[in-house]
Amino acid sequence: MDSVKPLSGLSNSFDTLMVSGGVEIRQAQNGGTETSLTDWKDLPMELLLRIMSIVGDDRMVIVASGVCTGWRDALGWGVANLSLSWCRDHMNDLVISLAHKFTKLQVLSLRQIKPQLEDSGVEAVAKYCHDLRELDLSRSFRLSDWSLYALAHGCPHLTRLNISGCSNFSDAALVFLGSQCKSLKCLNLCGCVRAASDRALQAIACNCGQLQSLNLGWCDSITDKGVTSLASGCPELRAVDLCGCVLITGSNSSKFTLFCLIDLNSFRIILLVY
Repeated sequence: MDSVKPLSGLSNSFDTLMVSGGVEIRQAQNGGTETSLTDWKDLPMELLLRIMSIVGDDRMVIVASGVCTGWRDALGWGVANLSLSWCRDHMNDLVISLAHKFTKLQVLSLRQIKPQLEDSGVEAVAKYCHDLRELDLSRSFRLSDWSLYALAHGCPHLTRLNISGCSNFSDAALVFLGSQCKSLKCLNLCGCVRAASDRALQAIACNCGQLQSLNLGWCDSITDKGVTSLASGCPELRAVDLCGCVLITGSNSSKFTLFCLIDLNSFRIILLVY
């Protein structure tokens, strides 16, 4: 993974905050002894979280979490968003080492340039990050059904899930995920050629009534039957991407169903991209 210089980065952020007036040097009431912050190791937890928000670098957050147990606990409770997409090597090991530290994560991006993530990494996230709402696993070519089963058990509050390009997932695993993660609002299945089937769409339509956006790009086994089930089962649906879905016939009956639903639900838009 990329190398980071923790002390210099934290010191620079500390100095910047001190110069800008972010820290007050206060006089102690008893005995007149002056108490001040002179080093990054003296930072109280509230100030540490503030500095991390100013730095805006998730790599620095990770480094800070390894300084001591106090900092680890503070960041574990205070950090809700984390992206590891910058990690070019050994992402799976990094995820496993961090999952137990950041148990309050709500947004996690594990998007990869080259496939690194394995089932064991996703299982670690599912084991510890039960408050997760948004997860990006796009381009995770090494993942199998075990990852979806783990997420279904451990992260039932997911509202946004991107598994585009995860071509190893089966429709059985996607069906189970939909049965457990019933709060899904945005689901990206682009390129999930095995997972995205009419059976899976019917299960999603049955369980995920809050769904608003669905990407089915290049899922070439989808037919009118699956799309029609979505149209009738997901009243909040705003956008569906069907680019590359060659089995969608465009028959008058399926088009009529979609257009009628647009009229009946306050101009909600279903986007068909052929």
